[in-house]
Amino acid sequence: MNQSSMTSSSCLVSVVIKTLNEEANICGCIESALQAVEPYGGEVVLADSCSTDRTVELASRYPIRIVQLADAQERCCGIGPQLGFQHSLGEYVYILDGDMKLVPSFLEHGLTFLAQHPEVAGVGGHIRELNLENLEFRERALRQVQEPHHMPGQVDRLDSGGLYRRRAILEAGYFSDRNLHSYEEFELGIRLRSRGWKLWRLPVDSATHYGHETPPYQLLKRRWNSGYICGLGELVRSAIGKPQMRLVLRDQRELRLYTAVWVWWALLLTAGLWPIPESVGAALFAALLLLPLLAMALRKRSMERGLYSVVSWCFNAVGLLRGLFRPRRDARAPIASRVLQEPGQVAARNASIGAAGSSLSAS
Repeated sequence: MNQSSMTSSSCLVSVVIKTLNEEANICGCIESALQAVEPYGGEVVLADSCSTDRTVELASRYPIRIVQLADAQERCCGIGPQLGFQHSLGEYVYILDGDMKLVPSFLEHGLTFLAQHPEVAGVGGHIRELNLENLEFRERALRQVQEPHHMPGQVDRLDSGGLYRRRAILEAGYFSDRNLHSYEEFELGIRLRSRGWKLWRLPVDSATHYGHETPPYQLLKRRWNSGYICGLGELVRSAIGKPQMRLVLRDQRELRLYTAVWVWWALLLTAGLWPIPESVGAALFAALLLLPLLAMALRKRSMERGLYSVVSWCFNAVGLLRGLFRPRRDARAPIASRVLQEPGQVAARNASIGAAGSSLSAS
């Protein structure tokens, strides 16, 4: 099934849930999405990246469309939203992670705003982080009150999901770049903005998020192994020679940060070649080595948080290089997938079970 085969019928709004091994949260996620779309006769599409747990089994209890990647080797952050969009029907599409719950009232706010502002391609809201025991998500919650794109008003991206106008997505070519292992929301934002569309964050809650329990340094290792850490390099490569490249260079703060890390490494590696006394050189090397850690510890008011920030920078700086040289596939090409369930199949299955039970009772 591809996008062209879906023009015969439509609905007002689709909620696309992207999943990979979300059995602990998927029921609550689906139930929140069904509650949200019910007043609009909308649909819920679960786009699964070949989960190996009970995610699909649990999801199949609900009247939703379930689609799955044909090839588990294609797993990445960018492919899930595009897979779900490919199988969705809605005039508006909300993207939701499988460990989130959609605040049902948000769709009313979002649809009203989009109807009143035809120049806006997508709207988001505030994401409430529920797992603040994990260092990674404590940092994320803090960034939400510091970074401009998390503040109400016009923004350059809709991190953690948003409600988008299908017409704008089709004009931009596709929902998300199947090649990206991260930064997929930013990449969508620059494609839309380079075509004159705007993005907006509303001053209301849109979803709650209960992040994973993975310890922070294990999380870095997992992101390295999964390729997540390559996302920024993949983003840069995707934009080379295109109008959105200027927006990457202007708006992507992490690109400048990780480039500065490369400069830091270069200074450390060449310190022994400086034409200065050995003792002075050793002192300067030690100062260069410790300065970022001490600066971040002071800024974060925590040695633990400061050390994690610097280690994370180093991982991501290497990941940027990896991503720059990863091969790309055509982002517009249909994603090979299989439809595991249509919404009507659940009702038919339940009716069949009920009829079988009645027959046994009668006999």
